[in-house]
Amino acid sequence: MQFSQVRLDRMRNVMAGFVERNEMPGLVSLVSRRGETHVDVFGHHEFERRASLQRDSIFRIASITKPVTAVAAMILIEECKLRLDESIDAWLPELANRRVLKRIDAELDDTVPAVRAITVRDLLTFRMGFGSLMAPPDTYPIQRAIREYKLGGDGPPKPLLAPSTDEWLQRLGSLPLICQPGERWLYHTGADVLGVLIERVTQRSLETFMRERIFEPLGMKDTGFHVPALQAHRLPTSYTGSLALFDAGDEKSDWSKPPPMQSGGGGLVSTADDCLAFFQMLLDKGTGSRVRILSRASVELMTSDQLLPSHRAGAEIFFKGDSESWGFGMSVQLKRNDIWATPGRFGWSGGLGTCAYADPQEQLVGVLLTQRMMDSPVAPKVFNDFWTSVYQALEDGS
Repeated sequence: MQFSQVRLDRMRNVMAGFVERNEMPGLVSLVSRRGETHVDVFGHHEFERRASLQRDSIFRIASITKPVTAVAAMILIEECKLRLDESIDAWLPELANRRVLKRIDAELDDTVPAVRAITVRDLLTFRMGFGSLMAPPDTYPIQRAIREYKLGGDGPPKPLLAPSTDEWLQRLGSLPLICQPGERWLYHTGADVLGVLIERVTQRSLETFMRERIFEPLGMKDTGFHVPALQAHRLPTSYTGSLALFDAGDEKSDWSKPPPMQSGGGGLVSTADDCLAFFQMLLDKGTGSRVRILSRASVELMTSDQLLPSHRAGAEIFFKGDSESWGFGMSVQLKRNDIWATPGRFGWSGGLGTCAYADPQEQLVGVLLTQRMMDSPVAPKVFNDFWTSVYQALEDGS
């Protein structure tokens, strides 16, 4: 046994409490260690209790998409179709010859030339010079432009309201960067640009490439950028942090139709078992159950710290000060600051209420899927209680 049965029961009680107190309509939790997997399912698709959640219910995993997009890019890097420190200008000319705001609060025409081009590494490490700003709406002129152009990263995703991929890239290219390429970490946008880059290089849709090179080899049969009509009944309702309706379930959902743009930063839907297959592959240094997806060297690079402290300045809310950092498309734990914060642990959370991490030291993967949106980058109680319960359930001495 890799887990204490008594402590697993305690974890179930803790997780069930969130549903019993009506803090969320339901949740699916999964923990796996050295071949032993435990899954618990609580509650319903919606507060009206019309349908019970199932182990294979399909959730909007939002920013857990980011590590998947990073793996897709690393596949192309291993095939020498992309290079880490190569400019993206040849593939994405819309983002060539960048201008940069003189100050974060500058008007959009108050700019200087970029000191260099954006590279593939910049996209993977979120140092492209553009991204989400942690400030109230309309604090800065660039925020208004991001909202008006529907570039994303400034609120919950609405996939059917997004522009087409080419239109999105043209709009992004018409705006100045917020800071110089390579200067600092800014959330989200780098992953969306990376998704477009993958499409340009492969001449395939992002979903097609992911399906051929990641999903099908790993048996991730329910992961994609929308839920097919025949499976729509497996998609639960989504709620805001205040428990107002955000997105209807079933065929009424915004995720029930193909989106105009397949967002590499937050567009995927998936299940607990599909998320396990993906993170187990990373935990196993790039090898899935049937095929090798990436080399050991690539996985080690992706899951190691790629930022300097100066890059993280201003983004401490994401990284809990200096205890966490960023690899390629995901967070990396630097030092222990909680029961579950094992150094080397990697993964990420989705703003619509999901999280998935792998811990190489403990040989552990954990996945939590809920329908309640996060209020901020700070982890909600259900995340913290899940991970605390997972680590206290590890069998002593194993």
